Amino acid sequence: MAGRRRRPTTDRTIGGLSFSQRELRDLLVAWLALGLAFTFFLEREFRRIVFGQFGGLSGAEIASTFAVSLLTVGVGFLLHELAHKVVAVRFGQIAAFKADYRMLGFAVLGGLVGFLFAAPGAVVHRGRLTAKQHGLIAVAGPVTNLALAVVFLVPFFLTASMGIGGFLRELTEMGLQINLLLAGFNMLPFGPLDGRTVREWSTPVFLAVAVPSILLGVGALFVL
Repeated sequence: MAGRRRRPTTDRTIGGLSFSQRELRDLLVAWLALGLAFTFFLEREFRRIVFGQFGGLSGAEIASTFAVSLLTVGVGFLLHELAHKVVAVRFGQIAAFKADYRMLGFAVLGGLVGFLFAAPGAVVHRGRLTAKQHGLIAVAGPVTNLALAVVFLVPFFLTASMGIGGFLRELTEMGLQINLLLAGFNMLPFGPLDGRTVREWSTPVFLAVAVPSILLGVGALFVL
């Protein structure tokens, strides 16, 4: 007796993780939307062009800012979320990133008017978890941002010491700043932020990650 035919799966496996077509689409849209939102936010002249007030900003300058935003803000946000997914999957969870299209729209509109608050979406997962497992899933995001900050730190100092400006300097400075801010902000112990989940699991772990993350985030905001 023949068995039932299985429906062909549309999932793709990347780096050992399974992604549905919808999840890949959500990741791409969130990445591009964040890049656009921060481009609007960072380039006042670009905002004037959008509103029909043509200024002296060149297409190359717009493209450069967009590229920097994609490689720093976009990557920082999305790797933060994917870190949650990686750890959740390790604990046997079914986990996927889901973009919040309304919040992404608000981010783009906010960038246009010069005020930006970005909440691109979140990794949702289901299955039974202990408090420790919840905490480890939560802390994976901020720790990933700290690791990315270290990646940007060396070229940041090299470009500064060698007097290199332009695209590379902007890329390393923004990459360092954004990832420190993301780590610090997400470790605040309030609302749906990662810090609250980590604190509910372990106060020592929370303090060990939150204190340096928040201090570095404040430093990145006012020093860099």
